[in-house]
Amino acid sequence: MIGNLWHRTDRLARNLSPAGLALALVIIGAVPLHIPGYARVVPMLPLMAIYHWTVFRPQTMPAILVLVIGLLQDALTGLPIGVNALVYLIVYGLVLSQRSFFVGKSFAMLWLGFVLVCVVAAVATWVLVSAYNGILAAPSPVFFQAIATIAIFPFVAWFFLRWQQTFLGYD
Repeated sequence: MIGNLWHRTDRLARNLSPAGLALALVIIGAVPLHIPGYARVVPMLPLMAIYHWTVFRPQTMPAILVLVIGLLQDALTGLPIGVNALVYLIVYGLVLSQRSFFVGKSFAMLWLGFVLVCVVAAVATWVLVSAYNGILAAPSPVFFQAIATIAIFPFVAWFFLRWQQTFLGYD
């Protein structure tokens, strides 16, 4: 009885770890580093988690979690509430619908898919912020944010793959 409870608790904790990692990336991305201009171009760290876990472990990244991640990021970064939530839900739906294409492909294909998703997310964010403010926002911060996100994706993806192999196995 106790062994079965321990096994179920262990499995639950392992399956919740991708959500914890995604939420940690929201907080890490919101930490002020006091580098001039950094806040405007900080990489979209949660986007990487949403993309990775939706491709490899969609059961650990349900839509409600994606919504919470987006709302939390909006609240912590000062964007209008709902912008990141909507963008992340769009990305989630897009990636989930194309998931079978990415599974089993090379890292280059996975990265190319992320590049496309990141561009969609950046453009959607720019459009939503511009619409919210009633003016065309400067596209350069979103452009540089997307470049930074694409550039560090391989490192974050490597970490997620190691995490997946070590703690989640190959279910």
